[in-house]
Amino acid sequence: MARAQENQTERDEPEILERLVGINRVAKTTKGGRNMAFAALMVVGDGKGRVGYGHAKSREVPEAIKKATEQAKRKMIRVPLREGRTLHHDVKGRHGAGKVLLRSAPRGTGIIAGGPMRAVFEALGIQDIVAKAIGSNNPYSMVNATFAALEDMQNPRQVATRRNKKVSDIVSNREIMAGSEVETAIEEAEG
Repeated sequence: MARAQENQTERDEPEILERLVGINRVAKTTKGGRNMAFAALMVVGDGKGRVGYGHAKSREVPEAIKKATEQAKRKMIRVPLREGRTLHHDVKGRHGAGKVLLRSAPRGTGIIAGGPMRAVFEALGIQDIVAKAIGSNNPYSMVNATFAALEDMQNPRQVATRRNKKVSDIVSNREIMAGSEVETAIEEAEG
């Protein structure tokens, strides 16, 4: 009976993807010498729109990774995705000197992003995105800036509710704007 309950709880919990972004050796100088420890930065996600990150220190690498993973699972956020594969709109994020620009992309583009941001998008379940890191390339700053940008993400339903409009009005305006940008680019190329 206990085994059946164990299998049931394993099926209820969604599969969590874990990505190790960075590991650092840190030293604390004391009267008796240096105390070495390890700091780990982890990103976890379910691949369906939930993602979180955590960082922790410990004397041993596996323990630091375990603590960071537990912290990341506690700090997970939900991000609205368009068609389950990309972002609804372009967004900027900033944390300290780290700035990121995240742009939605058409189907088949893939994940065009640097190391720490790529780990976040893979754990989140995004398949098509173009991202650019501006400023700091420190993994901690890049992950924090990426999460700042993702927290600003809004889906059309939220925008429509805030502006007292229909969702169809918001989405149709987006398609008209995208079409006008394409027409403008074609005209500039021809002219």
